[in-house]
Amino acid sequence: MTVRTTVCTTEQGAVRGRLSADGVASFLGLPYAAPPFGPLRFRAPAPPARRSGVREATAFGPTAPHAPYAPPFDALIPENEIPGEDCLNLNIWTPEPRPGAGLPVMVWLHGGAFSNGSGSASGYDGSAFARDGVVCVTLNYRLGSDGFLHLPGVPDNRGLLDQVAALRWVRANIASFGGDPGRVTVFGESAGAMGIGVLLATGQADGLFQRAILQSGACHHVLRPASAALIAARLARKLGIEPTPKAFAAVPLDDLLPAQAELRGEIGARPDPALWGEAALNMMPFEPVTAGPSLPGPDCGVDLLVGSNREEYRLFLVPTERMDVFPASRFRTMAAAYGVDPDRALSVYGASRPKAVPGELLEAVATDWFYRIPALRLAESVPGSYVYEFAWRSPRFGGRLGACHALELGFVFDRLHDPSYAPMVGPRPPQALADAMHAAWVSFATSGDPGWPAYDTAGRTTMIFAEDPGPEDDPRARERLLWDGVR
Repeated sequence: MTVRTTVCTTEQGAVRGRLSADGVASFLGLPYAAPPFGPLRFRAPAPPARRSGVREATAFGPTAPHAPYAPPFDALIPENEIPGEDCLNLNIWTPEPRPGAGLPVMVWLHGGAFSNGSGSASGYDGSAFARDGVVCVTLNYRLGSDGFLHLPGVPDNRGLLDQVAALRWVRANIASFGGDPGRVTVFGESAGAMGIGVLLATGQADGLFQRAILQSGACHHVLRPASAALIAARLARKLGIEPTPKAFAAVPLDDLLPAQAELRGEIGARPDPALWGEAALNMMPFEPVTAGPSLPGPDCGVDLLVGSNREEYRLFLVPTERMDVFPASRFRTMAAAYGVDPDRALSVYGASRPKAVPGELLEAVATDWFYRIPALRLAESVPGSYVYEFAWRSPRFGGRLGACHALELGFVFDRLHDPSYAPMVGPRPPQALADAMHAAWVSFATSGDPGWPAYDTAGRTTMIFAEDPGPEDDPRARERLLWDGVR
């Protein structure tokens, strides 16, 4: 069988991609920065090398080094791992691989708690976006200690600097693939969305994107330098080294990756702020390092679509069988740690869940603290933003997995048929919902309007993506009001 190919030009040289039967061109594994190893380890990303001839771009490039998810999450969120040092690369899907087409561009930042994931997963295949007239870009960025560990003498947030470098590459080159560099929407989920939140608040990527979609992540999850130093020191002690870039660079990846993966379990076993700082609450040892959480101003110049899933935290409680064993005292302890009065929280959340066990109430509070309230605060800070909530409930685990974290991904990418989503969405997910959600993302990237009224503090209109999608004003208002002045 003859494989059809097409060639586009970049600043680093010509690249040859593959044309599918339906006319979508894909270009995979294109370096946007130099390999971050050797003298470039723990440094800001350096420009990629220029090449002579035509580079083959028909296979994914290396993924950023990371340890696998711990069970049972390894089965629920399949990952791919491609070895190699040239891991700062991106992938492009386009319906018009020619200059001048002027199509909208969407750049995807994957999630994974800043420690896992890649932009080369099959579930993030951008063919459906290209089918609908959008140039889709996915990318890999540094994770874990290489991307986010706070170390002396080197820049913080190297994983975010990678994302900025990729966005600069897109601005310089995407026109050759049919995209408009002045119409870029960056979108991400979980850690990917949190990274976007930091870029918005700090202005590090000003001018590199005009719109942003933040799924299950916003601006609240960062580490202050003092907390980040605690984590670096703890990881160094585990490895028996000094907390310096030179010492960490000398540790083989086979030793470094398991050690950094163990930190999350250690935080969960002993969530003491004196040991972990801010990470004691969200149990993410690797996060962007900033002076503290901050929001972009109303004049940030970026159109926003932001939201969360209705039962995010069930992903972390149901598969581990923890939700049914939490005592009422644990609910009270965690509510207080999140900053709300436990008695009031029990009354407010219990009113709409009269048969809920303490673990179910804790899940609802944790979902709001971790995801929903930060999303609303971001929308409130930028007038004209749009808000959504994903509410379709998975049938997995006897229906108890609910509308959990990461469940919306197959719907956004219109990839419900991809085997990587089956462990969470089940055998018969509603294609009509994927049609609606994917179309809203395409519409927002194309026109800035996803198809429902913007969010404001008068109506608080929120698009509910469920079996029968539709807008709703101020869903669960009493629970939202509980967090006023708290988060």
